Amino acid sequence: MSEDKIDVSIEDFFSNILESIGKISDDEIFDLLSKSHKTISTAESVTGGLLSSRLTAFSGSSNYFIGGIISYHSRIKVAELMIPGSLIAAEGPVSSKVACAMAEGIKKRFKTDFGLSTTGCAGPLPLQKSPVGLVYIAIASEKGCECKELHLAGTRGEIRERAAQAALGLLWIELGGEI
Repeated sequence: MSEDKIDVSIEDFFSNILESIGKISDDEIFDLLSKSHKTISTAESVTGGLLSSRLTAFSGSSNYFIGGIISYHSRIKVAELMIPGSLIAAEGPVSSKVACAMAEGIKKRFKTDFGLSTTGCAGPLPLQKSPVGLVYIAIASEKGCECKELHLAGTRGEIRERAAQAALGLLWIELGGEI
């Protein structure tokens, strides 16, 4: 099989996972997170608080959601999430390394079991080297950091909503939820 076919197959596979994740309801995620007795914190850039809003939509969410930081500007990523400025300068604010640094930084700062992060370009114009729709979601846990690169289509609002849903899906998978 050629590399092109492998890439397409992987992309199709991940698209199917994203479609399945889109069908997971917030209350299913809330239920699984509550039963896990784990805590979570968020570091959001591209989603601008949507992820935290969805995680706190249910009564009792304070049992697992400790807090979040909207680190929309790189200055906040450095000051509040302890991300080296040199990393952002080298990689840009939209990268897998920065997404993992955000997730690890928030997990450490808030002393939670999981740190969940989003960074990306929702448009309408590209950001430096990042095309519209390029999004990274990451989750940090005791096992390390896992990051996914997404290429999302749609309006600015749709990209942000899809990024939040994908991040919740990554949490769902980390908690052992079935797709």
